[in-house]
Amino acid sequence: FRHLMCFALMFCVVSATYVPPPHSTTKPGFPVPMNTNNPGVRKAARFGVYRYNNSSNDLFLFKESQITKAMVQIVRGLKYMLHVEIGRTVCEKREHSNLDSCHFQKKKSLQQILRCYFEVWIMPWLHKASVPTAVC
Repeated sequence: FRHLMCFALMFCVVSATYVPPPHSTTKPGFPVPMNTNNPGVRKAARFGVYRYNNSSNDLFLFKESQITKAMVQIVRGLKYMLHVEIGRTVCEKREHSNLDSCHFQKKKSLQQILRCYFEVWIMPWLHKASVPTAVC
């Protein structure tokens, strides 16, 4: 739980730095496409994966293997809408491993890829992040 809280706090601090450039076409309330390599998008995807891992009964942790589509909407914060492929890692949940050091399963019988949709809502000024939707 401490890892999750630390990640959420770190995520909020980093996300707070997103400000649309002047004369941007980004308007509050309208979802806009984002580059899937954007640091905010990648952190939001990881937060969605943490939510999935906390709610699944799988023995192993999953982590994102590919972000296929990303949108962001400015509504009382940043709402990320993400299509993400996640894969089973070799790290067992009981180890509480750092996902960055977890490699994907090599054994064919243990490999699993899931296609997920995550909505991650960040309110940086409240140091709050939530994942109201996580469907895999």
